[in-house]
Amino acid sequence: MARIFISYKRNVSPDADVALAVFKSLSEQHSVFIDQTMAVGTVWAKRIEAELAQSDFLISFLSEHSVSSEMVKAEIETAHRLGNEQGHPRILPVRLDYHEPLQYPLSAYLNPINWALWTAAQGTPHLIEELRRGIAGGALAGTTELLPSSESEAIPSPFPSAQPLSLDLPEGTIDSDSNFYIKRTTDQTALDAIKRKNGVTITIKGPRQMGKSSLLMRLMETAMKENKRIAFLDFQLFDKQALSNADLFFQQFCSWLSDELELENKVAEYWSLPLGNSQRCERYMSRYLLKELGCPLVLAMDEVESIFETDFRTDFFSMLRSWHNGRAKPMTPIWKQLDLTLVTSTEPYQLIENLNQSPFNVGEVIDLSDFTLAEVTELNRRHNSPFTPEGVNRLMGLLNGHPYLTRRALYLVASGRLSVADLFAQATDDHGPFGDHLRYHLFRLHKQDALVQGLRQVIRNQSCQDEKVFFRLRGAGLVRREGKTEAPRCQLYADYFQEFLHV
Repeated sequence: MARIFISYKRNVSPDADVALAVFKSLSEQHSVFIDQTMAVGTVWAKRIEAELAQSDFLISFLSEHSVSSEMVKAEIETAHRLGNEQGHPRILPVRLDYHEPLQYPLSAYLNPINWALWTAAQGTPHLIEELRRGIAGGALAGTTELLPSSESEAIPSPFPSAQPLSLDLPEGTIDSDSNFYIKRTTDQTALDAIKRKNGVTITIKGPRQMGKSSLLMRLMETAMKENKRIAFLDFQLFDKQALSNADLFFQQFCSWLSDELELENKVAEYWSLPLGNSQRCERYMSRYLLKELGCPLVLAMDEVESIFETDFRTDFFSMLRSWHNGRAKPMTPIWKQLDLTLVTSTEPYQLIENLNQSPFNVGEVIDLSDFTLAEVTELNRRHNSPFTPEGVNRLMGLLNGHPYLTRRALYLVASGRLSVADLFAQATDDHGPFGDHLRYHLFRLHKQDALVQGLRQVIRNQSCQDEKVFFRLRGAGLVRREGKTEAPRCQLYADYFQEFLHV
């Protein structure tokens, strides 16, 4: 008997119907967990984490609805991490009549895995039989080779369309050509910088869901038009073993670069040199990769705060700073071929103590902020003004210009899925317009006692006693600072967490 966790998008069709049918059938032979009625709260988050940790399999239903669900992504991400740490659960993806390429970051977790396909024509019994074979040790039928060629593109593309009223879905990276992309003044600074010919270092920083990845995509598109090569690395994808072993991390870093650039992997050759990891890595980049390419390279690094807790973070970031400094040295002109782009939600000074060794305070530093009232008003206009001017002001009062939540609110009302009155009335409901997003944050706070206590302090006292805790909360996109006052990032967060954290 296997332990199985079913991940799906609640209250949508066919997701809920198929998931329930699979649950009932597999429960005849296995121990199957499905979250249908659990009340949201800290006990809920603890149960989800525990069930995933004990499961042999995660069956994840992927549809046009669920691929944008933050909780579905969180469960897949958690299962991926647990799989690396303890060998289970094994992920069994199921596409619900969904044939679009998966978008980043789901593509990074699921592309190497075979999947099952459900269609209305074949029916659920056919799917159940395939899942039974997968649980018994067989392989599911679907592979990424059957998907459109865009799935293998080096740069993650925007979310798929199939969108009502020609609206863009609010989740994920926004297409740079989209009418719903709000171009901020800092965007042009970054775009101008990436066009430079002699190398540039760009840091994009800001809390979660601020638009950092969308801007990074725009930078990479601009760089390609300038005939620059791109190597995109998401530091979240380094496994736990690499993050606990400096020698392994630097080797994986170089191997990953080789793979991204489709060059022969010569890491073993360079690691035979009697040098330190940073020196080997420097030689691998300057004497092999850059010379072999013979053209400018943009090294785009996302989520670099993922190595914040490692013992070697100072060595790694100091190495990047030395690459930046190398552009100015006449004996090392090769570094002028390299652009460094770093994306982080953590304050850079937390990543490296000696600012003279930091790559985050040189070049162009782009600090993203929430939308202004003028930007929300413009975005409302582009959605055909579903909110009145008074409604826009009320939306600002609730969301404080939070880019993702603002776009979600406008999308739901403009598409006719929700009225303005219902959006405000149901804002903090578990199954309301922002329920999936709020549950995601509550799930992430599970086992993070210091963060929970810090968030409580911010809500109660408008201050956080521990500065490091405050910056971790700000990096997660939960709090903000105005002068000497600290507050939840928006009123929606204040209202929701006040209830569920028992403030």
